[in-house]
Amino acid sequence: MTRFSACIEMLFVPETADPAQRIHLAKAAGLDAVEFWLWSNKDLDAIERALDETGVTLAGIVAEPFAELTRETDHDRFLAGLEKSRDVAMRLGAPVLICQSGPLLAGIDRSRQHDALTTAMARSAGVLAGSGVRLGLEPLNDRVDHPGYYLTSSEEAFAVVDAVNRPEIGVTYDLYHSMVMDEDPQAVAGGHLDRIVHVHIADHPGRNQPGTGRLDLKAQLDWLEQAGYDGFVGMEFRPTGSTTDALKQTWARLDAR
Repeated sequence: MTRFSACIEMLFVPETADPAQRIHLAKAAGLDAVEFWLWSNKDLDAIERALDETGVTLAGIVAEPFAELTRETDHDRFLAGLEKSRDVAMRLGAPVLICQSGPLLAGIDRSRQHDALTTAMARSAGVLAGSGVRLGLEPLNDRVDHPGYYLTSSEEAFAVVDAVNRPEIGVTYDLYHSMVMDEDPQAVAGGHLDRIVHVHIADHPGRNQPGTGRLDLKAQLDWLEQAGYDGFVGMEFRPTGSTTDALKQTWARLDAR
C-alpha cells in the first residue's frame, strides 16, 4: 500500500501559518507522514514536539544550502551545510534529504557540469556514511517551474547516481516534473527503482491535487508499487481549495483510501 507524505509547505497552508500545527492537522486528516523544505526557518523544538505528540513520521527535508553543484568551487559550502542538514535529519528521524543540482551555468561545457555534479554526490556520500540518511538528487522541469535549472533529465540523474554507486545517494523522483518534461516514467525509471529514495506527485497543468489536470498519476503510482517501490510518496501540490477537499479529491482520483 502506498505510503503518502504531506508536504506541509503546500498542504494545510490555508489552514494555519504554523508548520508544527500543520503536523497535527495532517495526523487529524489520517496521514502518518509529513515532509517540508527548509529546516533553517523552522522552530525545530516545536517540530520535534509535534512529531512526538502525533507519532507522525518525517519523510524528508531539503538538504541546505541550495548550491551550484554544477560548479566545483561551490561544493565545500554545500558539504558544510550538508553536515548540519544530516544532523537535523537524524534528530527528527527523517530518512531522506532532498537536494537540487543548481542552475545550468553559462559558458561552461555541459559535460564538465555533469562531472562536477557527480563529484558533489560522491563527496556527499562520505558526509552521510553511517548516518542512515540518504540524499535524493531531484530532477526538476525547466518548462514551467524552474527555468534555467540544470538537471531536467531523469535519465541523467540516474546516470549520476549509478556512477557514484553508493547507498547513501539516490534520486528523488518527481512524477510531476518528469511528466511535464514529457518523460515516460516507466522508461526512465524502470531500471532504477532501487535508486529512488523518495517520490513526489502533483497534477499538470497547475501543480494542484490529482484530478485537477491531465496526468495519469494513478497508473504511474500503481506501476511503482507493483515494481517494488516502498518509500514515501510526497504530496507536493497546491490545493485548489481547502486541504481537506484536496485530499478527498486525491484519494478518489488515486483510489487510495
